[in-house]
Amino acid sequence: MAGGAAPKADEPLPHPAKDQLPSISYCITSPPPWPEAILLGFQHYIVMLGTTVLIPTSLVPQMGGGNEEKAKVIQTLLFVAGLNTLLQSLFGTRLPAVMGGSYTFVPSTISIILAGRFSNYSGDPVEKFKRTMRAIQGSLIVASTLQIVLGFSGLWRNVTRFLSPLSVVPLISLVGFGLYEFGFPGVAKCVEIGLPQLVIIVFISQYLPHVIKRGKNIFDRFAVIFSVVIVWIYAHLLTVGGAYNDAAPKTQASCRTDRAGLIDAAPWIRVPWPFQWGAPSFDAGEAFAMMMASFVALVEVCFFSSFYFSLLLD
Repeated sequence: MAGGAAPKADEPLPHPAKDQLPSISYCITSPPPWPEAILLGFQHYIVMLGTTVLIPTSLVPQMGGGNEEKAKVIQTLLFVAGLNTLLQSLFGTRLPAVMGGSYTFVPSTISIILAGRFSNYSGDPVEKFKRTMRAIQGSLIVASTLQIVLGFSGLWRNVTRFLSPLSVVPLISLVGFGLYEFGFPGVAKCVEIGLPQLVIIVFISQYLPHVIKRGKNIFDRFAVIFSVVIVWIYAHLLTVGGAYNDAAPKTQASCRTDRAGLIDAAPWIRVPWPFQWGAPSFDAGEAFAMMMASFVALVEVCFFSSFYFSLLLD
């Protein structure tokens, strides 16, 4: 054999993303055009709006707040979620994910709300709301500090080695099952509107693209927008037509489109600021409970991040 090293075989080049995933229209390096991207972003906003509204709707009344406080909490959540989504999509891992409120922290938050030290403010609901919010803020600050320390110190890498779908899925599933009461029972409060919403979104996203071939991508991509518009018009017609005039107050609050009180209570323009409800208060027991929820959130985020990366790199 002649002297010299044998020529190195050419390494196989990765296939284009569309060759690997034929059903994928857009990849990281080929984003959709701006008009479609704006509509898809608005649809993401509608999807996360349900979570953003549901959490304050269930927690703020227990804290003593009314429609005005509920509207401010929702505005704050939306503002912070949008800011976090913008920052994480521009810096760091840049995962294609929308930031929002997490149900993982709801049980710990409820334990703070039910703490006995806030019973002294039962005569002043607004003051009770502010005091409870300050305690929640303090616990979240401590919990976020734990996440920062574990992330920047590199200690979390030692934990992720022991994480697998076999250990993570039961943990996340148990957290989700414990919060079941915040979801479907709300739909059952107004089944004549909640059930059509579920049926229509499944019909538009799963069945209609196979019937109307020409607009297949439109229906399966924008199924949420179509279904929400259709069902909201349907609910508004029932409200205007007087279908709930003689119904019970709870039914009217759940089914009518003019009983939420959030639009009237919310200011047109409002920019949240840090500690808008006062300086945070700290309690060791409450902080420890929130730290446990923070640990569960770390596991959840780590698992889903790995899942997203596996989809992007396969």
